[in-house]
Amino acid sequence: MSMIDYEREPKSDIAFVDMKSFYASVECASRGLHPLKTSLCVMSRADNSNGLILASSPLFKEVFGKSNVGRAYDLPFDIHTRKFSYYNAKRQGLSTDPAYIRFIEEWARATVIVPPRMDLYIEKNIEIQHIFQQYGSIEDIMPYSIDEGFIDLTSSLNYFIPNQSISRKDKLDMLSARIQRDIYRKTGVYSTVGMSNANPLLAKLALDNEAKKTHNMRANWSYKDVTTKVWGISRLTDFWGIGAAIEKRLEKLGIYTIKELATYSPDLLKKEFGVYGVQLWYHANGVDESNVHVPYKPKSKGLGNSQVLPRDYVKQQEIELVLSEMAEQVAIRLRAIRKKTTTVSISIGYSRFEESTSFRGQMKIEPTNQTEELQKYVISLFRKKYNGGAVRSISVFYSSFVDENITMLSLFDDPEEILKKERLQTAIDAIRSQFGFTTLQKANSLTSASRSIARSKLVGGHSAGGLDGLK
Repeated sequence: MSMIDYEREPKSDIAFVDMKSFYASVECASRGLHPLKTSLCVMSRADNSNGLILASSPLFKEVFGKSNVGRAYDLPFDIHTRKFSYYNAKRQGLSTDPAYIRFIEEWARATVIVPPRMDLYIEKNIEIQHIFQQYGSIEDIMPYSIDEGFIDLTSSLNYFIPNQSISRKDKLDMLSARIQRDIYRKTGVYSTVGMSNANPLLAKLALDNEAKKTHNMRANWSYKDVTTKVWGISRLTDFWGIGAAIEKRLEKLGIYTIKELATYSPDLLKKEFGVYGVQLWYHANGVDESNVHVPYKPKSKGLGNSQVLPRDYVKQQEIELVLSEMAEQVAIRLRAIRKKTTTVSISIGYSRFEESTSFRGQMKIEPTNQTEELQKYVISLFRKKYNGGAVRSISVFYSSFVDENITMLSLFDDPEEILKKERLQTAIDAIRSQFGFTTLQKANSLTSASRSIARSKLVGGHSAGGLDGLK
């Protein structure tokens, strides 16, 4: 039995709605294909054997045994010829039986591979948000990501279903079914709903651990289900908020199940994990004090930009060009929030064909948000650690912010010159803000190695991981 008196705990009627294979489903719907009966894969650089798999339909996952994220070379077939790849199969330990080869090649020919269209996914997300707003106010809705979010339907149940003979649990199920229907009719996308007449945590757990397996793609977990369903979750990592690292630390305490976590001493958990340990204990007992109306807003700890290059970059000059572009892009975002950075970091990832180990670099600097200075620091960090080799991924990160009005001058600095540079940078930012990021570019942005213009045209999460606000 739980140590919690649930009668004293707050209760709300929550629906957690998740779009099933969102990107892939949108692509299927736009082509008149059934999202659940089509093998489709959304692949960045779909014309490249190193293409990144961003999303896939349920049937694609079932046939090829792949999750959303992966590479083209992880597939058992060549994406260009649609022939069985003996090399990939051998690398992954797959069968080369003739029947299996025929199976793979038949499905490979039937599989649709498409590039991502973030503008379309955002458009569909807006349509879905409008549907949510038909059932609750904006304050009742908390987006969790582009394809999922919470809706507090506590004040909506009796409005839409006034019949007092129907239980709140049934009303929540009926209203959630309507939301599923409306989403499908508007977008062609199927949705899964985790429900709770208790709190957001239990709704999320219901979604992850039951709703995805039911025929109507809905499930309700409330306080009465804690000892049976919550404690019955088979793996610690299937529980919201517990990853592999936390799992290992829990196992060192002799905790291998959610029930063992729920019945463990909260004092000992606090000793091991701090306040987070107490939160784990409450969550394992189904208690969640989060409020959809007051969403958690994480404190910004830094700004960064990362990207996987379209090819291996082997010339140092080309690598430094991309680093300079990224340093500038993040600097623009830094000035937009009126901050200066005191810490610059980079991360360099080598090609999978290189034996070199990826490296990171970091340095403390005097407060600045000026592009030219930050570019010098970034390049300096790179040159200290780079010894040659093909590079495939790059990231630039600024942190430890101070207000932009803080300026550190040395005896050798010319205040007038510094002020002139800042005014020039402000003018450039203003022009780009009004007329677009590509309005003012250096000549080297037109070279084949440059990524500045190409990535400024991308949308959302595919905009280099941080071109928000740049046009």
